[in-house]
Amino acid sequence: MSEPPHKAAATSLTHHHHPSSTPGSSPLNVREYQKGNWTIPETLILITAKKLDDERRIKASSTPPDPSSGAARHHSRTGELRWKWVENYCWSQGCLRSQNQCNDKWDNLLRDYKKVREYESRASAAGDDHLPSYWKMEKHERKDRNLPSNISSEVFEALNEVVHRRYPLRTTAQPSSSSVPSPAPISVRPPSPPPPTAAPAVSETSDSSETECSEKMESDTKRRKFRNIGSSIIRSASVLARTMKSCDERKERRHREVMELEERRMQIEESRNEANQQGIIGLVSAVNNLSGAIQTLISGRHGQI
Repeated sequence: MSEPPHKAAATSLTHHHHPSSTPGSSPLNVREYQKGNWTIPETLILITAKKLDDERRIKASSTPPDPSSGAARHHSRTGELRWKWVENYCWSQGCLRSQNQCNDKWDNLLRDYKKVREYESRASAAGDDHLPSYWKMEKHERKDRNLPSNISSEVFEALNEVVHRRYPLRTTAQPSSSSVPSPAPISVRPPSPPPPTAAPAVSETSDSSETECSEKMESDTKRRKFRNIGSSIIRSASVLARTMKSCDERKERRHREVMELEERRMQIEESRNEANQQGIIGLVSAVNNLSGAIQTLISGRHGQI
């Protein structure tokens, strides 16, 4: 996804030791690739590089290779090295990104462009009263509609130009099928032999199929990740609920045990107090009996005298 123009690029760099392929560079050069978010100028440089690479590949495919010069082997390697060519062009324009970074960024740009283009077509058909335009919405409104939040208009226009350049047959095929007269598109087509013109169409459709497959795979992986995250959250919540329930049960059981011990202590204290009271009462009665006996004895002796 493209970044807002005021967002600065990250300054952290990582070292990749492989030779530079720009013309006139030494094979011992070491490139330091920039990491972090892409700025709008870097994104526009990448789009320009892809547009020039498409023109270069179409021109190379329309020219029949010369077997004596070994151009056939070189033509077979252009598909493998096209992202290296894009990297070299970006480096020549000051965009210090690797071919893998360029490839990933291009896939994200195509995915975002497709979402915005499809939404704009639906919004134009429904009207502003039902669906507002993408360019009139705030970032949070775009996120709520599952749209890219910060793709700029200049990046979208540059992508639109590249897509219309890459798929000229698709844009002209729709009016030819809806309109009845067919000689008009035949007269517009250049008088080129069919095999060279068919080759770029196959390569472009293969590129589009690769992009769609990568988008489907990415969406599938995201769905699986979301499902895994949801199931892990449910498991964690159930474990947490069981733990809290067992903790509450232990607290309740401990409270009951404390209350039972307190009741036993009170019963023992009451029985001890009762025993002490009975002992004191018995002692008092014994002292009274003893004093009465002593008084009786003393009175008997006085009577004898």
